[in-house]
Amino acid sequence: MSTMQENQPLLYLDGVSVSFDGFKAINNLSLVVDHGEMRAIIGPNGAGKTTMMDIITGKTRPDTGEVFFEGEKDLTQLDETQIANLGIGRKFQKPTVFEGHSVYDNLVLALKGDRGVFATLFSRFSAKDRERIEEILATIRLQSRAQTLAADLSHGQKQWLEIGMLLAQDPKLLLVDEPVAGMTDAETEETAKLLRRIAKTRSVVVVEHDMGFIRDLGVKVTCLAEGSVLAEGSLDHVSADERVILSYLGR
Repeated sequence: MSTMQENQPLLYLDGVSVSFDGFKAINNLSLVVDHGEMRAIIGPNGAGKTTMMDIITGKTRPDTGEVFFEGEKDLTQLDETQIANLGIGRKFQKPTVFEGHSVYDNLVLALKGDRGVFATLFSRFSAKDRERIEEILATIRLQSRAQTLAADLSHGQKQWLEIGMLLAQDPKLLLVDEPVAGMTDAETEETAKLLRRIAKTRSVVVVEHDMGFIRDLGVKVTCLAEGSVLAEGSLDHVSADERVILSYLGR
């Protein structure tokens, strides 16, 4: 079975459609994301980007179509918790960190699962756990802020901490929604580097409006419009597509 899995894409959406009150938010959408791939998703508001993420994570059930993870598990048959446990992590636009706890303790809480803050922070902690947290701190470049309260971080640093909290759960696929909204240029640049580091060991799907940031990522781009794929390829290829210019970039 392992060879079968290796040849399979990590994520495969096949003919997915979903309507809300007669409006087709997703319309016969097919998409393939490979193991160890980072993909950027662009498109105008209402193109179905968030709904697509909702379907992958089990928040929304499609009317038709299938969503395969690792070649065999149809995510449309599972609930949100089961999907998260398979190794799919999602970061929403607004960071949700434990403001009253340090950066380090936020990572502890994420690593140990949410068994109640008190129980988690006083549970036994192995050398391996410590090592994992140090590794994540290095990845998100917050080693020097480990004992800082999350409330005292900049907006960008909070976003990085939340990405670190997702990494603590060791996902195979990370879905990231508009990670650089509201960031400074320097933070935006650092976020591109961070996501590229993460994509060396896992797959990442990034939904974003900031074209400069997507250019920094240097990855394959999928442009959605009216719930289906309008164009796919390098940013230059997609940006030159007449239909993309008309539906999105020309606005």
